Amino acid sequence: MAAFREEAFFRSADMSLVQFYIPTEVARDCVAMLGDMGDVQFKDMNRNVTSFQRAFVKEIRNFDKTDRYLRYLLHLIKQHDIHFFKKDYDELIQPPSVDYQQFYNSESHLTSSQIEELVQIISEYESNIRHLNEKNEEMEQTRRELVQHRLVLQHTRQFFDARLSIELADTDSVFNQVRLSQDLDNDDSFVITDEEDNAGIILESGLNQSTGGTTLVSTGRSEVNVFGSTMNFISGMIDTNRFHALEKICWRTLRGNLYINHVPLSEPIIDVKTGEESFKSIFLIFTHGDTLISKCKRIVDTLDGTLYEVDSDYDAYKQELRKINDKIKDVNEVLTHTRERLFLELKEVASDIEKWNITITREVAIYETLNLFNYDAGRRCVIGEGWIPREDLPYINSALKDVTNRCDPNLVTIVNFMITNKTPPTYHKTNKFTGAFQSIIDAYGIATYQEVNPGLATIVTFPFMFAIMFGDLGHGFILFLAALTLVLKEKSIGRMKNRDEIFDMAYTGRYILLLMGIFSMYTGLIYNDVFSKSMTLFKSGWKWPSDFKEGESIEATMTGVYAIGLDPAWHGTDNNLLFTNSYKMKLSILMGFIHMSYSFCFALVNYRFFKSKVDIIGNFIPGLLFMQSIFGYLTLTIIYKWCVDWIAIGKPAPSLLNMLINMFLSPGKIDEQLYPGQGPIQVFLVLIALVCVPWLLLYKPLTLKKMNSNKIHLGYADIDTANSETSRFSIESVPFNQDDPNPFADENGIETVIDSNSNPDNDSILFLEDENGEETEPFNFGDIMVHQVIHTIEFCLNCVSHTASYLRLWALSLAHNQLSAVLWDMTLQNAFAPYEKVGFMGSIVVFLLFGMWFVLTVCILVVMEGTSAMLHSLRLHWVEAMSKFFEGEGYAYEPFSFYKIITDMQSAAFEAERQ
Repeated sequence: MAAFREEAFFRSADMSLVQFYIPTEVARDCVAMLGDMGDVQFKDMNRNVTSFQRAFVKEIRNFDKTDRYLRYLLHLIKQHDIHFFKKDYDELIQPPSVDYQQFYNSESHLTSSQIEELVQIISEYESNIRHLNEKNEEMEQTRRELVQHRLVLQHTRQFFDARLSIELADTDSVFNQVRLSQDLDNDDSFVITDEEDNAGIILESGLNQSTGGTTLVSTGRSEVNVFGSTMNFISGMIDTNRFHALEKICWRTLRGNLYINHVPLSEPIIDVKTGEESFKSIFLIFTHGDTLISKCKRIVDTLDGTLYEVDSDYDAYKQELRKINDKIKDVNEVLTHTRERLFLELKEVASDIEKWNITITREVAIYETLNLFNYDAGRRCVIGEGWIPREDLPYINSALKDVTNRCDPNLVTIVNFMITNKTPPTYHKTNKFTGAFQSIIDAYGIATYQEVNPGLATIVTFPFMFAIMFGDLGHGFILFLAALTLVLKEKSIGRMKNRDEIFDMAYTGRYILLLMGIFSMYTGLIYNDVFSKSMTLFKSGWKWPSDFKEGESIEATMTGVYAIGLDPAWHGTDNNLLFTNSYKMKLSILMGFIHMSYSFCFALVNYRFFKSKVDIIGNFIPGLLFMQSIFGYLTLTIIYKWCVDWIAIGKPAPSLLNMLINMFLSPGKIDEQLYPGQGPIQVFLVLIALVCVPWLLLYKPLTLKKMNSNKIHLGYADIDTANSETSRFSIESVPFNQDDPNPFADENGIETVIDSNSNPDNDSILFLEDENGEETEPFNFGDIMVHQVIHTIEFCLNCVSHTASYLRLWALSLAHNQLSAVLWDMTLQNAFAPYEKVGFMGSIVVFLLFGMWFVLTVCILVVMEGTSAMLHSLRLHWVEAMSKFFEGEGYAYEPFSFYKIITDMQSAAFEAERQ
């Protein structure tokens, strides 16, 4: 069902508070339909109830468990590098629309039983895959232990195969030889040294080692004859970076009664669970007795080392090695089958996991929204409230009726249209063109409900203020081409999911960039600037003498007026900078005055809309007179000064800055007359400005106090409890006809009912409330007076400071022009002069310098200077213009929408994956 929707960009759309009575049997389906429509901002009816005490906590917990299953499956899919089988899921994440028929054509419309089946399927997949994965990890761990055991056997065997002590000394290629040498400086200390790197670690010990002949005899199991005595030994594996700690601790604990050696492995060993690589070393420790061996084992366990059974007998070694090889072969076969089965299961899941994730996210959002409703167990229904655009109420009513009839024709869903004194949310209907400009305003503050939206005027003023500072036909054309590319390719770029953050900002503001480029081309034409060079499009209005020679200082003769913009004859003249400075400085004041004046007129539009007569008389009129008597007068004198031919009348042009200063310091005294009768007029304007200050300060507070006294005399508590013209919002903002209690009812008049109990006696209006139900503060003359004093001081001072702030238009325009000229002179200008008569070499130099000039132009002048001008334009709108009328005390309209929830979820997932 297509519908025409009125625009709501100049001010917020009319919002209505509605109350839903939905039977429990169809509550999920109705809320799902509202989520697809994306048109209702639900209120929390259970603010005083904890999350664990709400009606649908059990359902949310079940779906949270399913969501954990999906995250686990997705982790395994990525871990095993299984590619997603991308499908077109656009039907699951359609943009919100009041055409609720789309909801029934979508695959996302699953019944409760279908959702339960899906949850069961996901649970079974998760259970099977978890079992296979755990079995796979278990077998991987077993295989890893067997491989490490085999490595220990092989490397320790090389040590035991030595037959003589001389042969033992030649095993440095396998084990790092460790010898004991007595420290000559300290009789009670010994040093363990490495023969290869001569590094020593001093270890205190009381060991008296025999220096007699060393023999090695196999005695079976874990005993050998070393240094003429029988010693026990242990062998195992430990992290290489922990071996030195093991060596030191064992040496000190056993007081030197040991022999320790190790060999580092060249290849790292991968941890099965974490996937991290670690380098290991195989160690061998000899010592006396079971007691010392037990101490060494405890030390190894403390340092996360692993001990393996090693027999010094060769036959036992062969038998053990054969047994381990057989086990590794069996484990590899089991691993192969387990991995194949796991891969097939994950491949099946990968084809549907994205769809499942979207479906479960929708279901969680549905029940989280239902938890905002009141659950009436007696009437078996849920009761909720929400804000909707008033014009969409008939569509929501029809949709709820249709959903209820499809599920159970015997049930009825009721929508109460409520009259309320709560402040509605602010909703500006935007499209892809206006949305970017509205985001600029919303970044500063959300407009108060139904006050004038600055976003509409910003569409023109923001790029134009930028263009005044960025006026160059060439640079504007580059910016225009870049923005036009983004606009023409917006569909393909919009489908990209790996956009860079900065590029995404440029893409979002592509229409802003497009207008900025167009306006810059226009102002560049007015300035007659194209890459800092001038263009002679029409006949110049100045004529040089016929005997003029380049380099001479001579005055030109004016013969006419250039058709449009700045005459190219000014380019390159000695007084060019002086002329353009004066021209652009005064132009900045004119633009600032116009910008602030029309912005201030928006305040009158707001006051008239809210029927606030006291604000019109007490704020707008004195403020307008104050501004026009000073800065409006300055603007008129600038235009008048431009219109007078001061050379023709033989008088010097007076200084307007001195005139404005003397206007207040010496009223009536004119040093340099601008026009006849200037003195009395300036005195009159100063008097108007002085009268406006107390008028602005006192009228509104005193008038409100008088009105409050009158209301109290009539029996009201104060001015805020009566229907006053000063109220910012009126209860009558919602049309209500007592003869037609339900203007939005269907033909049967059943489903929608007007709730008029908000104002039962129709005699008074309750306090205005915010969204949390907090009432506005009662009338207080002291607070009103303080607020008005602050407003008066700020307004008077801001008129001066804000007007001066617009001089940034002149300053940045001058900087941009001069920087562009310097860049030209430093690059291309040097390329043309010395090589103008040189053939091939000159062409190469010009080509290279052109590339350098173009890159610097884009990077510095277009990107950096453009960003600076954009930020200054943003400040002029936020501070200088919007402060004249914009309150920004509203809160945004954020309806319940599956489209927003799922797109935000996908954006967050992509950002987490990128990081």
